[in-house]
Amino acid sequence: MKFLNAPRQPFVGLALMAAIGIIIADVFPLPGAGLIVATIVLAACMVIVAWRPALLATYATVGIGFFLLHNLQTSNTPGQQLADELGNRPRVVTAIGCVISEPKIAPSGFATFLLKLNSIEFESQKQATRAVWQVRWKGTPKFGDELKLFGIAEVIPPPRNPGEFDMRAYLARHDVRRMLFVRYTEDGALIRHGGGNPILRLAQKSRAWMQNAICRGLENAPEVQNFLSGIVLGLRHQTPEDIEEPFQQTGTLHLFAVAGLHVGIVAALLWMLAMVARLSRKWAAALIIPLLLFYAAVTGLHVSSVRAAVMSSILFGGLFFERKVFVLNSLAAAAFFLLCWNANELFSTGFQLSFAVVGAIILFADPFAGFLQRWTAPDPFLPRSLLRGPQRWLHAGFEWLCRGTGVSLAAWLGSLPLMLWYFYIVTPISLLANLIVVPIAFFILAIALLSFLSMPLLPGLAVIFNNANWLLVQLVMAIVQFLAHVPGGHFYVEHPHWPEKLVAKVTVLDVDAGAAVHLQTGSANWLFDSGSDRTYQRVIREYLHWSGVNRLSGVLLTHGDANHLGGTAQLVEDFPRVHVVDNPAPDHSAVHRRLQQLFREHGIKPDNLAAGDSFRLSRDVTAHVLFPPRNFSAPIADDQACVVHLLVAPRTRILFMSDSGIKTEQALLVSRLNLQSDIIIKGQHHSGESGSGAFLDAVQPRLIIATSRDFPGYERIGDAWTENLQKRGIKLFRQDETGAVILRFRQDSWEAQSYFTGEIFRSSSQ
Repeated sequence: MKFLNAPRQPFVGLALMAAIGIIIADVFPLPGAGLIVATIVLAACMVIVAWRPALLATYATVGIGFFLLHNLQTSNTPGQQLADELGNRPRVVTAIGCVISEPKIAPSGFATFLLKLNSIEFESQKQATRAVWQVRWKGTPKFGDELKLFGIAEVIPPPRNPGEFDMRAYLARHDVRRMLFVRYTEDGALIRHGGGNPILRLAQKSRAWMQNAICRGLENAPEVQNFLSGIVLGLRHQTPEDIEEPFQQTGTLHLFAVAGLHVGIVAALLWMLAMVARLSRKWAAALIIPLLLFYAAVTGLHVSSVRAAVMSSILFGGLFFERKVFVLNSLAAAAFFLLCWNANELFSTGFQLSFAVVGAIILFADPFAGFLQRWTAPDPFLPRSLLRGPQRWLHAGFEWLCRGTGVSLAAWLGSLPLMLWYFYIVTPISLLANLIVVPIAFFILAIALLSFLSMPLLPGLAVIFNNANWLLVQLVMAIVQFLAHVPGGHFYVEHPHWPEKLVAKVTVLDVDAGAAVHLQTGSANWLFDSGSDRTYQRVIREYLHWSGVNRLSGVLLTHGDANHLGGTAQLVEDFPRVHVVDNPAPDHSAVHRRLQQLFREHGIKPDNLAAGDSFRLSRDVTAHVLFPPRNFSAPIADDQACVVHLLVAPRTRILFMSDSGIKTEQALLVSRLNLQSDIIIKGQHHSGESGSGAFLDAVQPRLIIATSRDFPGYERIGDAWTENLQKRGIKLFRQDETGAVILRFRQDSWEAQSYFTGEIFRSSSQ
């Protein structure tokens, strides 16, 4: 707490009180009458501070002020007002507004961007508004374009699976409450170019020129172009996930977030140019400060770049006014001003990581480096001037290594709690990775800036610089790829939760018309199906990280449907020692054939299990394959899907049906097997027919978990079938309403819980 009383670092206490006021306001929002009372209290505190200045009164004034500011910024906002008028159902609207974010183009051709509305028209009524919406349109908008769009305004959906990114909450922090889906290109029209903030528009144009400059001559190396665009200009959305993931696993993903390293290099080079031009220190500071702020705008005004630019500006401002500047006070000042601009930034991951890491470096890097230097320091009674030759170079190298290790260790410890909370990952290898990669990144950024400077006059020289960067980028990616595969270099940790004593836990993920079921029992982790390639990367892999799964025991592939096994190729890359259980029935699936070829190339020998075979998942869980028989063939893949009976000790039975239909159910009934089960987990057959009355009579389930989607029609559960289940007293969890479903099995009971609604069904329920 001594920082609160430090007279020369006033922003430390002010930033802390601002954060406290914002957190209290977020937890305890005030109604209109409460805001009036808070305003009166704030006015009284300001009078007291003006009449008799005191430290505690000042802090109280700041805390109450930010409490009030956050309430005002988050209550009765334009986005919330418009959302209340539109209601919770999709509405067909015509919207006119200006593009205020850089559009991100998906492989499907849809551009996603933020649109600040001028007016909307729905139900033949037109009204003005200042709300901001997210838009998806198959067009080619640019920042600052004014557009007229016709589409469907939809409520932004919340996450439907554990570990899934909560886009709804993220956008709500920015008062974005609706997503406008414009299906066809012709449903949008350009009104005019050149709208929006002129400084940001100039920054966007400058960024495009800079990107062209650093990528010139590298047309045949798209990965290098994406890497340079990300590390130099902060264009992370152009960097593929398969490039970013190794950087996350080695703790070096911060290279793609323009922050102190990038701004520091820019500031150092600008300072060198100012000295070459023989400018005075004051004129140099006056020139560099606006250029740093413009660089922050060029790189997208992300929190990390704005924080670094503000901190650097304060440091240079100290030179301008000939005052000593404290780094910790500068960091706190940057936080204070950012929270004045938008109090909701306190809750963003970027804000928290940026300030936590830099704060840890300021507080702990020097003590850590000093502790390490004690082990390598020469005789303290020996003057440094007596050190000669290799001894002197060796000592200097050890000092550099200790300083770098101290910074890396401080940054790692500062980010560790937030990395665990948001990304569920621990990266011990980052201590080594940053020592190697960050110095190379310094040269990459410096060479990129030299490319900027030489491009207008000597474009050939710029191409030479870019090819030098090509070599350095290839080196960095090779080092990161190698370190990402070091055993124990990174591992995922399960999201914190209250400990449970369970025999098994089954999570039925909600992945549209596909399937993915995760079973945890003892130390074993099994996956039944892997979803499509897209859902695996966006949902299933993130869920496995959230669950702390570092080793997958096995995966069962039910049938040759791309929505069920399309993600397996990537899964095998992520978990190379996974045990595969495949369906031996011949099918016409091209995806399945490519997957089997991949197994042969990787030396993976799947177990081809058919009806009558069994395999043990753990001591408490055994799986019996009921269908299909060996060498069984059918014209439709759904008719040869695996049916598995899971026995969870001591006496719970789960029937996993995949997409089986009436024909499979009839074959099972003819076989006279004991089908009785407590729970059925099923998808929808291609014909839309499954779950017949005779089959339900044989199984006698208490709970059915079933996928359901509006499109295509056969993926939707019929109303008649739902009513039939109600008459039979069978509980239905349809995943279009429940999202993922978590099943928890104990020795004497089990329960099912909807992730989306929180509804719980217990085995003791009548």
